[in-house]
Amino acid sequence: MCGIAGIVSSRASVELARSMARRLQHRGPDGEGTWGEPGVALAHRRLAILDLSEGAHQPMVFGSQVLTYNGEIYNHQQLRAGLPGPWHSSGDTEVLVHLLQTQGKACLEGLVGMFAFGAWDTRERSLLLARDRLGIKPLYYQLLPDGIAFASELKALLVLGLGQPHIDHSAVRDFLFHGYVPAPKSIYQGIAKLPAGHTLTWKEGRIRIERYWHPSTAIVARGAHETVQGLDALLSTVVPQHTLSDVPVGVFLSGGIDSALTTYYLDKPRTYTLGFDGAARSEVAAARRVAEHLHTEHLDMTAPLADFAEALEKMPALFDEPFGDSAAWSNYLIAQLARREVTVALSGEGGDEIFCGYPRYWSSIGARSSSFNRSLARYLPPLSRLGVSMQRRAAVGLPAYASALGGMTAQQIDFLLAKSWQEPQYDHLWFYRQYWQEDMHPLVQLRWLDLNTDLSEGLLTKVDRTSMAHSLEVRPPLLDHRLVEYMLSVDPRVLVDQPRRRGKLLVRQLMEPRLPPGHLQQPKSGFGLPVHRWLQQQPQILHQAVRRLMDRGVLQRAVGPEFRRAWYLLVLDRWFTAFA
Repeated sequence: MCGIAGIVSSRASVELARSMARRLQHRGPDGEGTWGEPGVALAHRRLAILDLSEGAHQPMVFGSQVLTYNGEIYNHQQLRAGLPGPWHSSGDTEVLVHLLQTQGKACLEGLVGMFAFGAWDTRERSLLLARDRLGIKPLYYQLLPDGIAFASELKALLVLGLGQPHIDHSAVRDFLFHGYVPAPKSIYQGIAKLPAGHTLTWKEGRIRIERYWHPSTAIVARGAHETVQGLDALLSTVVPQHTLSDVPVGVFLSGGIDSALTTYYLDKPRTYTLGFDGAARSEVAAARRVAEHLHTEHLDMTAPLADFAEALEKMPALFDEPFGDSAAWSNYLIAQLARREVTVALSGEGGDEIFCGYPRYWSSIGARSSSFNRSLARYLPPLSRLGVSMQRRAAVGLPAYASALGGMTAQQIDFLLAKSWQEPQYDHLWFYRQYWQEDMHPLVQLRWLDLNTDLSEGLLTKVDRTSMAHSLEVRPPLLDHRLVEYMLSVDPRVLVDQPRRRGKLLVRQLMEPRLPPGHLQQPKSGFGLPVHRWLQQQPQILHQAVRRLMDRGVLQRAVGPEFRRAWYLLVLDRWFTAFA
């Protein structure tokens, strides 16, 4: 895992590219590399995981291709067997640059893994940017008056010497609605994110952005037994492949089913469980039972309960733009502790999306809408608990899906934002609307939305930034595209029991006899911070943050500690303080 950066412009230089990459040193502390020719410069920060020798140094050149690459290609050895060489390393980077030389971007269809890269073609004078299918790895870009620049994180683009970019007011609205800024936007005008599963080609000042991953969502007729057998066989292949490494690998083992499933398919792995001092509910004991049952090399690690002020102070630097998931700080502490032992960790991200673990998959979203609820939603105070409840109950269809995810509602945003930040008739659903397919089975429809929106831009962004801040590579084997495509084809009736309000039926059937008795009945624990409790104890922190936002002309009204999304406003204030 690494940090990448590059620039195509008359002002491009190796020194400038190196400056960009040094803002990404946390992503690659093991070395740096640059390459340049007139008008082009690429840079790389290396976290050495495969082939620790200098033979795997980047940027890597082969034929007309110059590659700076961040990721892991798990099937690179099989792909190497079909290429003529010559070879100077044993890692995946050289395989990728050979594939780009021989196949161009068509090679993306054969890659199994997570990746983001920039490849300059010296013969065609063109740049290819690509991001993996699910968006596990990030990629930002900025169009310049005479070219383009790109980087793994937004902070690297802020050293180009173009002055402070203007804040995109609509991106602030999107942040309040989603808890993150969705692709292709960033918090700044003129800087964009490449969406998951897409490529960008730049040549002679023109760009073309294309989606290259088009998985089928058609349900395949299979019997229940055949479906379980197919899943078992696929997991037996997929999960071990994600341990490919020349450095120590561990597994994050929580009290949930997804991490236990990941652990089961490995041969006596190192497992790590993290608890928090004084936490009301801990998964440590349940994880220990699983570790003992599966004969892993297990270690418990305990972190102090997060410090409220420290969390608020450091969050903006992690993400470079407002990010509202309070669990991000817990992830940051977990990665910090795990990095003492390993360089790579497997995690269970994606299990809820592909196996149907969220309550929205069985709660009949939108079923409670009525004329009475809709009337109340219009007239009740937008920030009141009852007003918010009625706003959510009034929604149907896509708005009901959005309301189930729990960001601020459009009514709340309009009520809070100052007039200068408002946009009449703003479509808060634009990001979801791209992936809303009316003709899909409802359960497939919900998972399709989750996989293409909140997963890539919310959950995976959180995991990437909090882990790479400590130079820890986190791999989610349950988001291997082969597994995702298989699960999208599964009959929804074997995934969810709506009357009993239970999901993950398929993996429960698969894993129940393989785990300690009663493990699947463990309550689900999250890592969200106790924001409400903190604010009750220290209300002045919120009052001061809101006052600063009002003084900046962002908000027109104050909120109290009881406001459900007060954390969003705290994060927004800290971001403005740090960057605006």
